[in-house]
Amino acid sequence: MGSLSIWHWLIVLVIVLAVFGTKKLRNIGSDLGGAVKSFKEAVREGDSEKDHEQDKLTNSNTQSSHVIDAEIKNKTSS
Repeated sequence: MGSLSIWHWLIVLVIVLAVFGTKKLRNIGSDLGGAVKSFKEAVREGDSEKDHEQDKLTNSNTQSSHVIDAEIKNKTSS
């Protein structure tokens, strides 16, 4: 009961082709490829939205620190 040889895999392939047919397998393959492509695009969009939110937070913090610096300068020069 060792590992499966190439002949075992070929027999399994022939049985799968006989049961499903090449057209149905081609459709399943294209559907699976489309799903993977959509998933990758969604992940990229999620990453870009995350980066955009991080940039907004950084800009907000930078603006806040500039306002605080200006207030400190005004108080120390008075």
